[in-house]
Amino acid sequence: MNARVDLDQLLPELDRRHLDWLEEEAIFILREVAASFERPALLFSGGKDSCVVLRLAEKAFKMRDEREPSGFRGRLPFPLLHVDTGHNFPEVLAFRDQRVAEMNERLVVGHLEESIRRGTVRLADPLESRNGHQTVTLLEAIEEHRYDCLIGGARRDEEKARAKERIFSHRDGFGQWQPKEQRPELWTLFNTRHRPGEHFRSFPISNWTELDVWLYIARERIPLPGLYYAHERPVVHRKGLLVPVTDVTPPHADEAVINEKVRFRTVGDMTCTCPVRSDAQTAADIVAETLTVTVSERGATRMDDRTSDASMERRKKEGYF
Repeated sequence: MNARVDLDQLLPELDRRHLDWLEEEAIFILREVAASFERPALLFSGGKDSCVVLRLAEKAFKMRDEREPSGFRGRLPFPLLHVDTGHNFPEVLAFRDQRVAEMNERLVVGHLEESIRRGTVRLADPLESRNGHQTVTLLEAIEEHRYDCLIGGARRDEEKARAKERIFSHRDGFGQWQPKEQRPELWTLFNTRHRPGEHFRSFPISNWTELDVWLYIARERIPLPGLYYAHERPVVHRKGLLVPVTDVTPPHADEAVINEKVRFRTVGDMTCTCPVRSDAQTAADIVAETLTVTVSERGATRMDDRTSDASMERRKKEGYF
């Protein structure tokens, strides 16, 4: 999109009233988590979905106060948790730390490098994708801090396996997701009972789409890492994707490095996350772009989700987010 877009210019074709319903549902789910579990935590990576969930948590548990840097007063009834693969984008980590400091919240970081040192994670190559290996570090953090519910920003429109997910997703004593073991969720009634050693993952924005997320970001003026907006970046063409050139994703000998104006639709491990061409400078611009896309952000930009149709489901069964 070359022209700058104002959301009001998209109306009446674009109706945003449903955001109030989605927000109300998500706040209800967050309060159910706080009421039902003893040691919950909110997964916060600095990505757009986790930033939306964080804003919803502020609305659920804090008081509005424009004098505060974050716009809210008080603290959340649970800590924030992030698994650092060691290959995260530095800009995203800096943003994460800035937001946590502004909000005066507690951040717990599980480092995959520590799992490597312990020998619980073994890499075949130092530059291989660490995205799948996050599961081990996450389960170690759950065991260490005895978390009984993790709040995440997964959405059902992201990927086929995500579409099977419940809002309250039961995980067994090994942290594994078993589709046949998920509980019915009729009439917004949630069964959160679990045995010692088991836990839940809760997804308050399950029913949101990528478009809903960007509409909400635009409406709430939620800050995000700059990677989500158009910027110049060296990339190479590889397997139909634009691969960012970084220390952990160097160009191959036969690849030409070019500068492209791009943005990231999702930010994860640098070894598997790719940008898309874009001129979008604001959330409103991205709303206009999102209205035209036909492939989800994971399908369009995540190399690890292209390995097979069942790659996400396999990782979820191992304990992935």
